[in-house]
Amino acid sequence: MILIQLFVQKYKKKLLLPVVVIGIILFISIHSFLKSTTPKVDSIQTIPLKENFTEVETIEYVEDPIVFVEVKGAVTKPGVYELSEEDRVLNAIEMAGGYLPSSNSQHINHAERVKDEMVIYVPEEGEEEVESPLSTRSSQSSLVNINNADATGLTTLPGVGVAKAEAIISYREQSGGFKEKEDLMKVTGIGQKTYEKLEPLISVK
Repeated sequence: MILIQLFVQKYKKKLLLPVVVIGIILFISIHSFLKSTTPKVDSIQTIPLKENFTEVETIEYVEDPIVFVEVKGAVTKPGVYELSEEDRVLNAIEMAGGYLPSSNSQHINHAERVKDEMVIYVPEEGEEEVESPLSTRSSQSSLVNINNADATGLTTLPGVGVAKAEAIISYREQSGGFKEKEDLMKVTGIGQKTYEKLEPLISVK
């Protein structure tokens, strides 16, 4: 023990540097060892959770397009009614309260599908009938243009005979034509009641 102390005292200056170096080496070695034993974040494998969601089937409800139909003539409640495109003329007649006892529904196609802006006219018994009276006119092309129709075309309208057709032609020649449908009531022999029957069947354009 004494010899070691004497040795250290004699060579302590020479031993200082190697001791320091050895200490540093030991410190680095210990630090590296501890660092290598610490688990890295990247090395941790994440286990995804298994999704167990049941897909819910989405059911879309498509509503039938709405159309507006006007029912006129010999029905209980004439007016404009809201229906769907799947409805028939019969449904429109029922919404209007049904036929009056004086109605003539022989030429009405009750199975026809309704269309938007459609006009259903129900004639009365005894009205002048034509070969194919169009009681459910839905397109503009089916209307009779009272500004350019000849006598033959005008007489296809219910209640318009040869005399009234000539009166219509005479009036439009003298006045320069009909500006509105209502002007038809200015023709001799055509009053309010007759005009209401003709209004859904005529045009002035």
